[in-house]
Amino acid sequence: MADIADFGRFTGPVLLCGGAVSNLEALEGFESQACRRGIAPDHIIHTGDVIAYCADAAKAAAFVAERGWRAIKGNVEAQLAAAADSCACGFQPGSVCDGLTSSWYDHAQRQMTPGLRRWMAGLPDQAAFELGNRRFRVVHGSVAATNRFMFASLPEAEFAEELGRTSVDCVIAGHTGLPFTRALGDRLWHNPGSLGLPANDGTPRGWYSLLEPSGDGVRLHHLSFRYNHDTAAAKMRAAGLPEGYGACLESGLWPSLDVLPKPERAATGQALVEHIRDWPPARSSLQSCVRTVGAG
Repeated sequence: MADIADFGRFTGPVLLCGGAVSNLEALEGFESQACRRGIAPDHIIHTGDVIAYCADAAKAAAFVAERGWRAIKGNVEAQLAAAADSCACGFQPGSVCDGLTSSWYDHAQRQMTPGLRRWMAGLPDQAAFELGNRRFRVVHGSVAATNRFMFASLPEAEFAEELGRTSVDCVIAGHTGLPFTRALGDRLWHNPGSLGLPANDGTPRGWYSLLEPSGDGVRLHHLSFRYNHDTAAAKMRAAGLPEGYGACLESGLWPSLDVLPKPERAATGQALVEHIRDWPPARSSLQSCVRTVGAG
C-alpha cells in the first residue's frame, strides 16, 4: 500500500515540478523562477526523479532536501534508497533507454551518501493536498504504479481506470517528461513536465506548472524556463555519461523515442507553447494552445 502524505490545504499559489534528473543548473534556474514569483519553498512540490540522467546526482538531491521543498519518491529515489541495482524506470527491455540506464544509474550510485539515501527513503510514495475547493493527489507515474508512463494520447479508459483508484478531483503526475493537462469529465490529469530534461520539442527549455486559486476553481499555468544547459551538458561529457542525453540538453530532442506512443513521436521537434487553463473553464477567457497530443 502506498504511503500517502497529507500536504494540507494551500490558500496561495503552488509550483508543481518534477524530473530534476540530476541537473543542478536546471534546479538553479527553476529556483530563480520561484523567487521571482515569490513562491515559498513549502509551496513547491516535486513529483519525483530528482536524480537520473545528468551529472550532479548528490548535489541535486541535496538541493531539494536542504530547501525543504515538498517531494515524493520517484522510481529512482525508491531504488537508490534501497541501494538496488537498477532504476526500475519501466523502459522496455532491450530498448535504447534501457541500455543507457546502467551508465547514469551507476554514476548516481557512486555519488550517494548514507544521509541522502535516508532522505530519499523518508519521502512519501504519494501526497494529497487541497487548493481552491479541489482535492489533488500527487503521484510519480500513476496511482497504481510508480513507473507507469501515462502519456497524453493514451485512451481515455486508461486515465479513467487510474482516476477511479482515488476520489480526488485531479491527479498530478510526472515520469513521462512531457507536460500536459487532460480533462476527463469534471476531473483532470495534470503533468507539469520535467525540470532537467527537455520536452522533446526541439528547445532546451525545462517545464513546470503554477497552480493558483481562481474564483470558485483553480488556474493552471504550463510554464517554461531557460537555464545554463551548456554547462550541464559539459558536466555530463566530463563525467563520461551517455552522449545522447548530453546532446539532448542542447538540442531539445530525446536520444530515443522508444518509450513514446505514435502521436507523441509524431510531435517530435514541435515547440511547446506556454498554456493557461481555467478549471472549471472560464466562459470568456482567452487561452493559448500548447502542443500536447490528446489533451482534453
